[in-house]
Amino acid sequence: MFSYYAVKFLSRLICLLPHGAAMMLGQGLARLAWIFVPKKRKTLAREQVMRCLPVSAAEAERIARASSLRFGPMLMEVLRFPVMKDCMADYVTITGAMDEVRAAVAAGKGAIFATSHSGNWELMGGAFASAGFPVVGVAKKQSSAGMDRFINEYRALVGMHITYRSGVREMFRMIDEGWIIGLISDQDPSLRDGVIIDFFEQPTNAFTGAAAIARRCEVPIFPVFIHREPDGHHVITVERGIMVEKTDDRAADVQRVTQLVSDRLEAWIRRYPEEWFWLHDRWKSLREEANEKGEL
Repeated sequence: MFSYYAVKFLSRLICLLPHGAAMMLGQGLARLAWIFVPKKRKTLAREQVMRCLPVSAAEAERIARASSLRFGPMLMEVLRFPVMKDCMADYVTITGAMDEVRAAVAAGKGAIFATSHSGNWELMGGAFASAGFPVVGVAKKQSSAGMDRFINEYRALVGMHITYRSGVREMFRMIDEGWIIGLISDQDPSLRDGVIIDFFEQPTNAFTGAAAIARRCEVPIFPVFIHREPDGHHVITVERGIMVEKTDDRAADVQRVTQLVSDRLEAWIRRYPEEWFWLHDRWKSLREEANEKGEL
């Protein structure tokens, strides 16, 4: 648990700094950390950018670097949750289809927020909770017990509730009770757990969680994204809800809606490419499968 107490101590120090100074420190630490990112990982990020966007190698390098440097200020903001929690609206503005979300909550059936590793996604739960929305985030358990305890404690500090990916029954129960389930929908799952959709004009393995849960519980999926403005203020955009048209073919229903959600994710990433997590090996599962079959 040393990591837990070490990061808690660091958080106390960062909370003593003015917000602007903490952001500058984060930017400096991120530039330093970029030097130590393995060359192989930097190459992966640059090549993924070039496969997805019509840009030069130099521009792809810039986008990959910028998408990594944003983690410095993002970390500082998480460490500053104790001083941000009571004034979240000073840092984040929520826009978009909020009337639809309110209607879903008022109906008592819950909803799903589908988002991506774009912008500071950790702020979203706190912003919605501060605005009075019952949000539960679905998280992956950290390999370090200390870090897992820290991040979930700080998520709870800003009003989020957390469940792990394995808690499917708990998700169903919470949606039935009127909760909004937040799912990050842009990572590469195992081939067993995903479906193949088109993402950036490439066959891509995608999580089906949002579509499958929405179909089972008959609730809307709201694509939700966060963007950092040049002045450091964050804007959350809630897009119009997606309903799963339920037919006798469950697999086709899930495939169709997973594609619709992925289309929304792609459109947002194209709009703000510097804010997506390009260091993530998004097409790993399909590449490894092709290697096993001797297709690459």
